[in-house]
Amino acid sequence: MATAKKTVNVTTIGFTKTSASHFFDRLRLAKVRQVVDVRLHNTSQLAGFAKADDLAFFLREICGAGYRHEPLLAPSEALMTMYKKEKGEWQEFSRQFLQLMASRQVEQKLKPAVFDDSCLLCSEARPHHCHRQLVCDYLNDRWGGALKVTHL
Repeated sequence: MATAKKTVNVTTIGFTKTSASHFFDRLRLAKVRQVVDVRLHNTSQLAGFAKADDLAFFLREICGAGYRHEPLLAPSEALMTMYKKEKGEWQEFSRQFLQLMASRQVEQKLKPAVFDDSCLLCSEARPHHCHRQLVCDYLNDRWGGALKVTHL
């Protein structure tokens, strides 16, 4: 008898264009156990309440959740420069980012269980045109749809 494949519930969230109250309420209501930070830089002063050390504290105190920075799932500095600073095309960014994920073999270095009841964090307010969506799509493609993704 074949065993059923376990579906892993994962959410995604951005921290810009929202208040800290709304941000943490969404995480708490989604019962997030861990935030997986997929930003390249997580210590910028511009991140406000989402600066790494502060975010870890707030998550623990407000949501009872953990924090994990996972730069393996972040774009390279060159890709970020091409897309953000040089106003590159989304399609080209997506193509290069997916190639980067494949070259890093992230699907072999991480397991679906890492994402169970976790939330991928990036700065973008919405998931479209954000690499957190690409991360979910890439891993779902490699893991046979193991992730059930909800965008908060």
